[in-house]
Amino acid sequence: MAAVNSYLNFAGNTEEAFLFYQSVFGGEFATFQRFKDMPGSEQMSEEDRDKIMHVALPIGHGTVLMATDALESLGHKLVAGNNFSLAISAETLEEAKEIFIGLAAGGTIPVPFDKAPWGAYFGMLTDKFGIQWMVNYNETT
Repeated sequence: MAAVNSYLNFAGNTEEAFLFYQSVFGGEFATFQRFKDMPGSEQMSEEDRDKIMHVALPIGHGTVLMATDALESLGHKLVAGNNFSLAISAETLEEAKEIFIGLAAGGTIPVPFDKAPWGAYFGMLTDKFGIQWMVNYNETT
């Protein structure tokens, strides 16, 4: 069965927030990736390239707190209600596809479910109730 975790969006202060969360919860970062670590980032400003593309902090009992810097230069505009998503980590590719298709019914799909640059299968959608979801399947897990 798929696991559900929270995915937070910050307006440029993800690193500060997650150093704080690490001081509260303890533990080590499972992932701490900057935009400059991704293909195509050469076209971004130096300031944006240094922002956090993805961070993951395990906080116990299989729960992972994750986040990104939602950059306006990439078309993101944070407002109350879109500063988080529910992130689904599926156990199989088939499960991930079924969940994505099911949640997308009547909603919108800003990022279709497909192979992502980091190697996993990934997609983002907003369901018909306005809830944002991220569906991920990583073949190495």
